[in-house]
Amino acid sequence: MKVKFRTFLASCTVIGCSGIAVYAQTGNTINEDVVSLDSCRMLALGNNKAIRIAEENITAAGHTRAAARTAYLPGLDFTGGYMYNQRQIELLGEDAKLPTMSFDPAKGTYEYNVVTQGGRPVIDPSTGHPVFSEIAVIPKEAMSFDTHNVFAGAFTLAQPVYMGGQIRALNKIARYGEDMARSLHDQAVQDVTYQVEEAYWGVVSLNEKQKLARSFVNLVDSLRHNVTAMVEEGVATRSDQLTVDVKYNEACLTLTKVENGLSLMRMALAQICGIPVDTKMTLKDEVNISDEVMLPESLTTDMEEIYQRRHDLAALRSGISMLEGKEKLVMSDMLPKLAVVGAYSFSNPNMNHGFEKRFGGGFSIGATLTVPLWHWGGNYHKYQAAKSNTRAQRMLLDDMEEKVSLQVNQARYSYSEAFKTYEMTVNNLKSADENLRNAEIGFQEGVLTTDDVTAAQTAWLQANSEKIDAEIGIRLCNAYLSKVAGLSF
Repeated sequence: MKVKFRTFLASCTVIGCSGIAVYAQTGNTINEDVVSLDSCRMLALGNNKAIRIAEENITAAGHTRAAARTAYLPGLDFTGGYMYNQRQIELLGEDAKLPTMSFDPAKGTYEYNVVTQGGRPVIDPSTGHPVFSEIAVIPKEAMSFDTHNVFAGAFTLAQPVYMGGQIRALNKIARYGEDMARSLHDQAVQDVTYQVEEAYWGVVSLNEKQKLARSFVNLVDSLRHNVTAMVEEGVATRSDQLTVDVKYNEACLTLTKVENGLSLMRMALAQICGIPVDTKMTLKDEVNISDEVMLPESLTTDMEEIYQRRHDLAALRSGISMLEGKEKLVMSDMLPKLAVVGAYSFSNPNMNHGFEKRFGGGFSIGATLTVPLWHWGGNYHKYQAAKSNTRAQRMLLDDMEEKVSLQVNQARYSYSEAFKTYEMTVNNLKSADENLRNAEIGFQEGVLTTDDVTAAQTAWLQANSEKIDAEIGIRLCNAYLSKVAGLSF
């Protein structure tokens, strides 16, 4: 009996642990006395951190898309700077001496003023140049400018004209990124809803098994009292009493384990719902669980429709579209880029009037054209790598669709099997009830032993436990079938 009880307790623990996740949200209270499954779902959807993270990702994707749209518009920037120079600018190393010219009416041209002797210009033997009679002097200091402290700045306006399709590709990537974020959010909602379903029915299952364990304790206890009385009357042996006592202790231990498992499962459900784990709440199906079970439905929906409903596949499709956009983005590196640029630049000192010691500047407008010519095939290899990534993502989508098809078929078979199992457990329970009744009558009449009665009681307990598992199993299979088919709960 220990082995059998450990088996059903282990199955209950698996059901409970699969629903446990870190979704606690303190400060919430349950105002209603009886909480329904829908109420638990609403609590989880309102407080779950995974869903909140997904919502923030949607917000971030929306801002990213808005930022991508601004790339079509002109951008205005300001650039400023300061520089200290150790030395100033001196255009002359020494005073400059420049020859002068006079107009010769006879020739009608300007001639240099040179020293003549005998009608011929005097040549300076050291330089080989004529000796000028008049010169103009430019002092060295007149061509020296104070550039120790230089301030400069510019307002620049750039308007993209053609960027090789880069801006359009960025906008498509941002749009599909937002679609992916929404699909992942919907997937997170579906996952959390299914976790609530698992934990909710786990609590209901353990609650029913707690009732069953108490009934089993009372049943064994009744037998224990009867055997004790029979021992006193001499119609039963001490060995019979010890056997029943052992069974009674095992039943009490089983009840304790079920109660502890139920407490932990309640905590798990509260954690998923985002409320304090010590919150006291009674589930609607604990008070009155319906004996009716849902008939297995034939899911005739076309697989293509299921593929379209599945949020994880939708996220993969958005990922493929993003990778296709990345291909175009890489392709833009191999195409010309044209932009119009306008600027207002200023500096101090400024060169508008000979390095004046004040701010001065002016406007300028132009265009920039960048044409990639030769990069040793680097851009080509980047483009081919992007195409390979896209093909790999498409193959991943095909593989996921095949797995989804297998998943849906497995869920169908599990659903049908769960219903058949339920029908068998109902028949088994009827047989176990009758067997226990006959065993008790036979024991009272002295034709059966305590071992026969305890065996019948154990079979009765197992039949009831299997019926509870089958009832909960049908509900969980129905929820899982809806999940894999992409349907809302």
